Amino acid sequence: MSEAESPDAPRGSESGERSRRHSEANHQHVSTPRDSFEAARTFPLDPFQVRALDALDEGRSVLVAAPTGSGKTVVAEYAIALALGEGAKAFYTTPLKALSNQKYADLSREHGAAKVGLLTGDNAVNGGAPAVVMTTEVLRNMVYARSRALDGLRWVVLDEVHYLQNPYRGAVWEEVIIHLPRDVGLVCLSATVSNAEEFADWLRTVRGDTTVVIEERRPVDLTNLYLVGEKGSDALHLLPTFVADDRGEPRPNPEAVRLDARGAHDTSRRGANPGGGRRGGPPGRGGRLRAPRRSDYVEMLAARQMLPAISFVFSRAGCDQAVEHCVSAGLRLTDADERAEIRRIADAHTDSLTDADLDVLGAGEWRHGLECGFAAHHAGLVPPMKEAVEEAFAAGLVKVVFATETLALGINMPARSVVIEKLSKFTGERHEFLTPGEYTQLTGRAGRRGIDDHGYAVVCWSPFVPFDQLAGLASRRTYALTSSFRPTYNMTANLVHRYEPEQAHHLLNLSFAQYRADADVVAIERRLERDRELLVRHEADARCERGDTAEYRELVAAADSARREARSGPRIPSAIAALRPGDVLVVPRGHGRVVVLKQDHGRGGPRVLALGAGRELVRLGPADFDSPPRAATTIDLPRPYQPRNPAFRRAAADALRKARPTSDTATPSAVADVPDPAAHPVATCPERSRHLKAATAAERLARDVHRLERRVRGRNESLARQFDRVHRVLEAWGYLDGWTLTEGGRLLMRIYSECDLVVAEALRRGLFDGLNAAEFAGLASCFTYERRGSDGAPPRAPATWPSVAVSRRYREVERIRNDLVVDEDDAGLPETRAPDPGLSASMHDWATGMDLADVLEDDDELTGGDFVRNVKQCVDLLRQIGDVASTPDTSATAHAAADACFRGVVAASGVMHP
Repeated sequence: MSEAESPDAPRGSESGERSRRHSEANHQHVSTPRDSFEAARTFPLDPFQVRALDALDEGRSVLVAAPTGSGKTVVAEYAIALALGEGAKAFYTTPLKALSNQKYADLSREHGAAKVGLLTGDNAVNGGAPAVVMTTEVLRNMVYARSRALDGLRWVVLDEVHYLQNPYRGAVWEEVIIHLPRDVGLVCLSATVSNAEEFADWLRTVRGDTTVVIEERRPVDLTNLYLVGEKGSDALHLLPTFVADDRGEPRPNPEAVRLDARGAHDTSRRGANPGGGRRGGPPGRGGRLRAPRRSDYVEMLAARQMLPAISFVFSRAGCDQAVEHCVSAGLRLTDADERAEIRRIADAHTDSLTDADLDVLGAGEWRHGLECGFAAHHAGLVPPMKEAVEEAFAAGLVKVVFATETLALGINMPARSVVIEKLSKFTGERHEFLTPGEYTQLTGRAGRRGIDDHGYAVVCWSPFVPFDQLAGLASRRTYALTSSFRPTYNMTANLVHRYEPEQAHHLLNLSFAQYRADADVVAIERRLERDRELLVRHEADARCERGDTAEYRELVAAADSARREARSGPRIPSAIAALRPGDVLVVPRGHGRVVVLKQDHGRGGPRVLALGAGRELVRLGPADFDSPPRAATTIDLPRPYQPRNPAFRRAAADALRKARPTSDTATPSAVADVPDPAAHPVATCPERSRHLKAATAAERLARDVHRLERRVRGRNESLARQFDRVHRVLEAWGYLDGWTLTEGGRLLMRIYSECDLVVAEALRRGLFDGLNAAEFAGLASCFTYERRGSDGAPPRAPATWPSVAVSRRYREVERIRNDLVVDEDDAGLPETRAPDPGLSASMHDWATGMDLADVLEDDDELTGGDFVRNVKQCVDLLRQIGDVASTPDTSATAHAAADACFRGVVAASGVMHP
């Protein structure tokens, strides 16, 4: 263990002050709050915990940097106990609502539900309690609003404070640290980082006296293991990653090096290398070695008493497939009593869901896997199902959980073993190797304090990762804490509202980002060099000898846009709705000639049920037509009308084949005015797919290079200057008048969104006025939704818009954002994220009361968990809009839309009750 404190703090396992205090207490037979707290602990306090509690007793803020599972939360719990004992308040903040729910349940058990509250945006439970758990954003909003809830606040816990480097939400942590009243003490809990002293120095600058306590020792020793399979055999080799040398120091296991070398022949024709992108890179390795099968390593861990285990897979589909594989292989890890308790836990968490919801969420297969001892854990699961997995695993009932890396953040699910199947993960654009910090975070789950003598980190062999790379990763256990802080439009409005110009600039220059402004210049330059090389390679691959690839892509995009516009307009749905039984159509999308049997209204607008010449039944909607359909002729359908009867279908098909057209089948379409991409010379190139893929990658990389070049140009620029640029944009848009907020500025300061200024401008221009609640929800979702794996790619319009009004309003929103981007580019500011309408139809349908199964039916990419999370984010924005809208009708509709969306599985995915 290494420890560091502020210069005037005494050192040693116990401070002299604490020894004096306890000596006096023992002499007087008086029990101190510290004594009571320590007596209630399951384990004796570790030295680093003693140091941290000493700092709190002396009124100091504290930063505790320690491994996962080491007991950092004991320090936070003591701060809460101190506040409650003094009649003061304490807030406990976390980065995730799930963590807030879990901590709320823990503290309620500790102190009683009457003394503990929960505020997470979509849950408000006992918010006036003396101890309140909340997400960090909720506290930031309180600080900016100067909420009365801050009165009497003594301690704030910032759990997972290393989250401040998160590129999307990290700035919130710095805003809280900078703006909290100075008499509030901080308890910052962090993973082990290599620059904890630097971060603590910054905290001292901003907050005053702060003690930093660093603990590098794990409470349970970790054994790193390497697992290799043999081709053509069920044999598995499980080897220590490190062995002791002559001096007792760890070194890479030479036996593992020799075994790994057996597979190190050139297989460069294998294709992609996870570390080098999708094409090119070093050759793979194979030979006589193979990656272990999941069922094999589960059986091996069970035989060696190394369960329960968490296996990190880095793919949602991979997690689900792993459970299915183990169950299909006949593995059963539970007995009858355990299965009965698993059923009880599953029922308790999912009893508020309807049978239809459970069916569409695949609850039957999920429960079967649980009862066999296996579960997946990823963001695609709805919270009630995830929480059931967490409870069953923590109780030792579920023995193996296949998880994405999101489980590594804070959730209390320690295991005896952690398995890492691959040391690389796909980021949406390329495969990247785990960093030492990520490896440490994942393996931090291995080893249950008080239960296990050792935790085991098992890394599976891969043809793309040599053993020495694994050994190097496992031997470097820390990473540097960085900052993602930058002035936003909302932050700027709040600073103008609260401070004079000099004070606002001073506060910005106090940020951790400014503190280490030039620390990452070398890393930026290195990434810029790599991206430039990749850009040249992709631009070369995009060139086609037959024609201009860029020109061809523009034609394809124009044709796609015209088709979408035609389908989303009112003419095609109206024409479909006008069709009658017996109408004969010629369908361009591969169905040929069909006869309409009946209207079949469903999700996304009018549809018809039709019969093809081959007697197949088809459902046709707006997506099946490029122009409004018209009947070519009409035939008499057989009697009696029985569309499911084979005899009826045979007779109708015969009549269809004999029918002769009497009119044109379609009206002219706007699509016809767009040049046909098929006539372009690139369309006939056999390498067309490769050229287009490379062109898309080059376009993305060009944006990245431009963004990085701007970062390099501004590396010596202060955040205060960036703030001035944001200020000028807000002045130009009418949100500021000098150093005074306009009416729009007062609205903006209460909108917390990545698209804050676009949302505010949409409100000012009345784009939400006059919509019904469902349309309101559909439009609002455009500001909160971002398609998974989009990686900066332009948003895609939905196949069908919720209504003409939403489509038109979104076009106005697009124009607002495009105008803003022009001004941002002129000012040298990062671009505001583009609104994404991809969820608008689903959100509209959900707000109208449609069942979950019907909402998810037409979107293969949207899982139940994704849907719930996105609805909650939209509900949060709807409530913000309802609170700030100046028009009473708009305000009422926003709140009505929020209420309409917060139902069913969304409402069930809320608070974890104590």
